[in-house]
Amino acid sequence: MIVMSIWCSSFSLSSRSLAIAVVVSVTLLYFSYSFNACLLASISRSLQQSNIRNLLALTSSARNDTSDEGNSSRSSRSSNSSSVSSTSAPPAQTVTSSLDGAPKYQLLRPQGLRPSRHLPDTLIIGVKKSGTRALLEFIRLHPDVRAAGSEVHFFDRHYQRGLRWYRHHMPYTIEGQITMEKTPSYFVTKEVPQRVYHMNPATKLLIVVRDPVTRAISDYTQAASKKADMKRFEQLAFVNGSYSVVDTNWGPVKIGVYARFLERWLLYFPLSQLLFISGERLIMDPAYEIGRVQDFLGLKRVVTEKHFYFNATKGFPCLFKSEARSTPHCLGKTKGRNHPHIDPGAIERLREFYRPFNNKFYQLTGINFSWP
Repeated sequence: MIVMSIWCSSFSLSSRSLAIAVVVSVTLLYFSYSFNACLLASISRSLQQSNIRNLLALTSSARNDTSDEGNSSRSSRSSNSSSVSSTSAPPAQTVTSSLDGAPKYQLLRPQGLRPSRHLPDTLIIGVKKSGTRALLEFIRLHPDVRAAGSEVHFFDRHYQRGLRWYRHHMPYTIEGQITMEKTPSYFVTKEVPQRVYHMNPATKLLIVVRDPVTRAISDYTQAASKKADMKRFEQLAFVNGSYSVVDTNWGPVKIGVYARFLERWLLYFPLSQLLFISGERLIMDPAYEIGRVQDFLGLKRVVTEKHFYFNATKGFPCLFKSEARSTPHCLGKTKGRNHPHIDPGAIERLREFYRPFNNKFYQLTGINFSWP
């Protein structure tokens, strides 16, 4: 009996110890699991905060990137920048504010790509009232083309400000994108060809041309819309009111003598760096002309006929979407403006005047535009 009692007492103590051990083990496991879970959550939060700090640091460094941007420009640009004296540049805009209107860059920044400004690779140099605005808006549909929104007039009005000033008027681009600028008066300004050559002799030049008589009337129409008491077209285009002598000093007539201006450009640039776009065909078949432009610039043909529709009321092609707007729209109320009635005799005399200059232009370009 005594032995049995001792054995039962021993068994009871053993069971109690086992129960305590189990409870202690479970408790330890619970605390260990909780600790590890908290540790992992803390590490995750630290990594997220680190990524945010890196992104902020990237944006901050991009804001402070001013003079270093030019050093990262294409070698062909920077090699000629010393030919023009630089003056103080306007206050640099922050990258964040400048890129707010370009959603594509908001996606690129977290990936470590830094947009920067560059001198233009390509210039639309003319001709005024031939379709330069349409060309710019159409080619800007391409994701690899970035263009200054307004005419900068650097080479004809602001050249003394220097290339640094000019570069600060260009849009931000990333590697592989083309920077473009449009100022139609470049084509007819005497000093511009040499100045562009000094900036970059490899610059590609786009020139939109149209029938010089129609161009002159369009030029006059634009001016008359801003001046109510302007003389009639026939009075301005001819000397002493007679159709026998054309006034070649009048701007709208003078600009149409394309061959004279082109000869200046060919002194500095080979014909292979110039592309001539038909203003008439740009209206009737924009996809064809934009296809030629994309080929000339070495771009994939992204902009096609699916991007355009013809507005019968304006008699002008419009866009289903653009870089700034995702809805269908035309270029503006000033495009496709109705021309005033011009005496047919005056038109015929102007055609006779331009004919030899047109033929010379055909010879220089190797293109017969078949103007009347």
